[in-house]
Amino acid sequence: MTTATTGTRAVKASVGTAHTRVEGRDKVTGTARYAGEIPFAELAHGWLVLSTAARGRIRSIETAPVLAMPGVLTVLHNENAPPLDTDYMGMLGKPDPTAAVFQHDRVPHVGWPVALVVAETSEQAREAAEVLAVHYEQEPHDIAFSADRPDAYTLDGFSPAVTEKGDLEAELGASATVVDAEYTTPEEHHNPMEPHAATALWDGGRLEVVDSNQGTTWVAGEIANMFSLDPGSVRVRSEHVGGGFGSKGLRAHQVAAVMAATVLQRPVRVVMTRRQMFSLAGYRSPTTQRVRLGADADGRLRALDHSSLSATSTVHEFIESSAGPARTMYDADAHHTANRVVRLDVPTPTFMRAPGEAPGSFALESAFDELAEKVGIDPIELRVRNEPERGPVSGLPFSSRNLIACFREGARRFGWADRDPRPGVRRDGRWLLGTGTAAASFGAGAGPSTAAVTAEADGTFTVRVNAADIGTGARTALTLVAADALETTPDQVRVRIGDSDLGPAMLAGGSMGTRSWAWAVTLAADELRERLALNTGVPPEGITVRSDTTAAIGALSQKERHSFGAQFAEVAVDPATGEVRVRRMLGMFAAGRIVNPLTARNQFVGGMTWGISMALHEEAVRDRATGGHYGADLAGYHVAAHADVPYIEADWVDDVDPEDPVGIKGIGEIGIVGAAAAVANAVWHATGVRHRNLPIRPDRVLTAGGHA
Repeated sequence: MTTATTGTRAVKASVGTAHTRVEGRDKVTGTARYAGEIPFAELAHGWLVLSTAARGRIRSIETAPVLAMPGVLTVLHNENAPPLDTDYMGMLGKPDPTAAVFQHDRVPHVGWPVALVVAETSEQAREAAEVLAVHYEQEPHDIAFSADRPDAYTLDGFSPAVTEKGDLEAELGASATVVDAEYTTPEEHHNPMEPHAATALWDGGRLEVVDSNQGTTWVAGEIANMFSLDPGSVRVRSEHVGGGFGSKGLRAHQVAAVMAATVLQRPVRVVMTRRQMFSLAGYRSPTTQRVRLGADADGRLRALDHSSLSATSTVHEFIESSAGPARTMYDADAHHTANRVVRLDVPTPTFMRAPGEAPGSFALESAFDELAEKVGIDPIELRVRNEPERGPVSGLPFSSRNLIACFREGARRFGWADRDPRPGVRRDGRWLLGTGTAAASFGAGAGPSTAAVTAEADGTFTVRVNAADIGTGARTALTLVAADALETTPDQVRVRIGDSDLGPAMLAGGSMGTRSWAWAVTLAADELRERLALNTGVPPEGITVRSDTTAAIGALSQKERHSFGAQFAEVAVDPATGEVRVRRMLGMFAAGRIVNPLTARNQFVGGMTWGISMALHEEAVRDRATGGHYGADLAGYHVAAHADVPYIEADWVDDVDPEDPVGIKGIGEIGIVGAAAAVANAVWHATGVRHRNLPIRPDRVLTAGGHA
C-alpha cells in the first residue's frame, strides 16, 4: 500500500491495492441470497408459456383443463391480463413491447410469451404450463439474415447511424493499396450463470419487486410507467446478481410477476428457464460488415469505410452499432461509417458485453491486419502510423489515448519482436503456430447518480448508493473509493447497494457503473469529511451528506474519453483436423485509475476468455422452417470450457488524466474488444488463410485449406 498524509493523520490509500470482495464470504458460504432464493410467506410460482409459432395470431387457449389441475391458481393471457402502458420514454428510450406481456393476440416470433400459469409450487406451475394447449393461426415467417436484404435501413442508436466526410471513391481510387472485405458474426447469447428471476408482492399499497437486474432505478421506473403507478409506490431490490452482461433489464418475467401478484394479492415468483432465456433475455444480433481501407504506400490511410448490418425484431428496434469502433480508432481523408438493420420475425436483440464494439472490432481489426500484410508493414507499426490526433468523427481531443503504450509494452512482454511475419512457417509437431494482435477501445462515459454517506456515532461510515454489482466487484470498489475519500480504512465502511429506495443512480452498463457511482460517493464523502473536520461531534443518528452528479455530467462532453487496449494471441492449428487451440493471450490496457487490481484483472481476463469463445465456439443457429433455435441450451450452444482457456495475462499501463473528475474509466467490456480479431489474425499467421466468418470452426478450417 501507499501512504498519504491528509489533514493531521496518515492513512494508507486503499484504491490501487488488491482487495478480495467484501461480500465474498457470503457468496461462497451461501449466505448471499439471490432473487430466486429469498423466502416469502404464501409465495406462489408463475411459469411462462411461450409461443411455438413463428408468426401469426393466438386463436384460442384451453385454460379450463389447466385450472382444474392441482395447485393451479390462475392462468394469465391476452384475454384477461391487466392493460399496460407502453407509450412512454424510459431511462433507455421506448420500452421493448416483449416485456408488455399478454396485451394482444399477435405472435411476432417463436418464444413470444402467450400465458403465465401460476400455482402453489413451481413443480405444479411447470406441469400445468407444459400441458396448456394454445392454438394459433400461423402465417409465413422470415428469419433470413443476409447482406443483400433490400429492406435494410439505417437506424440511429445511441450514436448517429451514418457519419461521413471526404470523397470515399476518389480516395480509394488514389490509394496504393486497398482492402475490401466482408466479415460476419453469428447470433450470440449472454446466458449469465444466475437465471433471470423476480418476485413481486404488494405491501401496504406499495409494490415491491425482488429481482436480478443491472439497475433498480431503471427497472423501478419502467414498472411504474408500464403499470401507471406513482414512482414512489414502487420499490425494486436487487442485492446480489449472478451475471448480467447487458441482458438484465426489464423483461417479461418481472412484468408477469407483477401482474400475477396484483391479481392474486399474494407474492408471485417467476424464474426463466435456461431455454426461455434464449427467447426472452435478448442476445447479440448477427452482423455482416463490409470494411474498405485505402492506404498510401507507407500504410497511412486515405479512405476508411465501415458499414454494418444487424437484425432487429418486428416489434422493437435495436441496433448493433458495429461501425462504431471505426469512429474512434482510425482517421482518414475520406471516413465513412454506417449502421443498418433489417426487421425479421425473431426476438429483439439487446445489449451484450461491448455491444457494437465486440463484433465491430473483429471486422475492423481483421481488415487492418489484412492491410498490414498487403502493404508489408508490421501490424503494430501500421497502427502507430495511423494514430489520430483527435476524434476522427467528433473532432474533439482525447482526454488520454495511450493505445501505443499498450502495444509497445504488450509487444515487449509477448515477444513480438521475434515474430517471423510470414504465415505458415512455424510448427510444433503436427501443429501450425501463429500469433496475432488487435487494438481495443471502449467509451468512458458516466451517468447521473446520487449517493448518501453517513458518519455513524460509533466512528464507522455507511455509504448508500443504488449501484448494481453484477459480478464485477463494484461493491468492493466503492468501499475502497469511499475509504480513501473519508480518510479511513475499508473495514470502517459499509456500502449498501441494489435498492431503488436509495435514490436514482446509473445502471451497470456501458462500463459506466463504477465510474458514475464513485463520482457521487466521492462528492458526498468529501463534503462529509469537511463537516467532520469542524469537530462538532457525531449525534446518535449520525451525520448524512447527499450528492447528485447530474449537473456536473455535462463537463465530460468536451473531450473524447475511452479506455484502450492491445490484444495479443498465439494459436496452434491442426491442418488435419481443423482444430484451433489458443495457447496464450496477453491484453495490455489503458483504463484510467484501476481501483482494485484483483477484480480488475478478473474483468479483463473474463472478457478475453469470452473473446476466445466468440472467435472459436459461439454460434446460435436458427431453423428456417420453425424460426427457432436448433439447440436452445448450453449443450447445443457451445462456449469455451476450461480446456479451451489457456494462460491468459492481463495488465495495464499508466493512464492518468488530471482533468478527469473521477479518473476511473470502466473496464467491464473492453476485455472482449479486439480479442476475437487477435485470435483470427493469429490463425491467418499460422495457416496463411483468412477467416472472415466467426466462429472459426474446424470444418471451416478444413474447407478453407492452408499450409499442410
